[in-house]
Amino acid sequence: MPQNGSRLDAALGRLLDRRLSRNQLRRLTITPEGAADFSSNAYLSLSCQPAVQRAFLARLQTATSGSLLGSGGSRLLDGNSTFATSLEDTIAAFHRAPAGLLFNSAMDANTGLFSCVPQPGDAIVYDELIHASVHDGMRLSRASRIPFAHSRVWERNTEPDSAGKMQSLEAVLTSLLQRPDGSLFASGERSVFVAVEGVYSMDGDVAPLNEIVECVERCLPHRNGYVIVDEAHSTGIFGHRGRGLVCELGLEHRVWARVLGFGKAMGCAGARQYLINYARTLIYTTSMAFPSLASIETTYDFLATGQAEPLLQHLHLLIHETHNLFVTLCSKHKPPNDVLRVNSQVPKSPIIPVFTRHPRSLATYCQARGFM
Repeated sequence: MPQNGSRLDAALGRLLDRRLSRNQLRRLTITPEGAADFSSNAYLSLSCQPAVQRAFLARLQTATSGSLLGSGGSRLLDGNSTFATSLEDTIAAFHRAPAGLLFNSAMDANTGLFSCVPQPGDAIVYDELIHASVHDGMRLSRASRIPFAHSRVWERNTEPDSAGKMQSLEAVLTSLLQRPDGSLFASGERSVFVAVEGVYSMDGDVAPLNEIVECVERCLPHRNGYVIVDEAHSTGIFGHRGRGLVCELGLEHRVWARVLGFGKAMGCAGARQYLINYARTLIYTTSMAFPSLASIETTYDFLATGQAEPLLQHLHLLIHETHNLFVTLCSKHKPPNDVLRVNSQVPKSPIIPVFTRHPRSLATYCQARGFM
């Protein structure tokens, strides 16, 4: 055993050394006190708002001594509560969906959804930049998986794509119908799930969701095309009161499912019941404790009552100011594109991509000077 253990340690060490040599080694870090935070996904800083904190503490006071800490077990055993089911109804109503189902994280929601809903013979067509959690779910799925070029919906040229070049959504769906089993997709017997994000977490660009929905409905007129939108980075930012991109565009009845940062508003009540029965990331995990549920309810109440509107306006001011500073910096110093580059177009989301061939050394340089 010791010898085998040492071999394993050596093998793992070599893999870590290889990652270190590529400057790709990940480490857990702690944000220094007083650092300017350009890294967090908490775009509205809701957890820092005194009104949110007071409301959260008040909700904790309503918990009984037995339910405040821990949850007991899986929701299918003794981990469910009327508070959790009521919160799901609140979230679904807020996002104008028939039903909602809470997972412990968006990662669990994506993995559970994509691993169990698509059936053998179905197809998952996904944006090439889709989140890692969707990839994890797809790997567990028994459906086929086909990527399409990032946010490229229509096939606008007449020449065939060169080898290795990613195709548009339209071209992928058309090719799917031309497969030997394509008649099953064309007739609506088999399902096609189209996975996209509302706002992409790396580049911060917004999905052309209207075009995506139109393309799916045109290519699959028998209504067997199901669009799934990960709204983790668009909830709270887009739509009235932060309801998300789907609600902003009025696509609630044309998008089958949404995965959100807190609540998961599913596109139909039947899917909720199916996930309760088959989503392993829901069935075999301990349910959320009361403090987590209370924090979600507090946040949604803050959004629904319009209290977050000043924060959202301030966020847009920060986005424009930060982008202007980046553009001015690049214009003044004219760094080579491989060192530092930003898009000249004003971003539509709080995610402002900074392009460089030296991301980790640049991050280390900024962190040493108080910028996360």
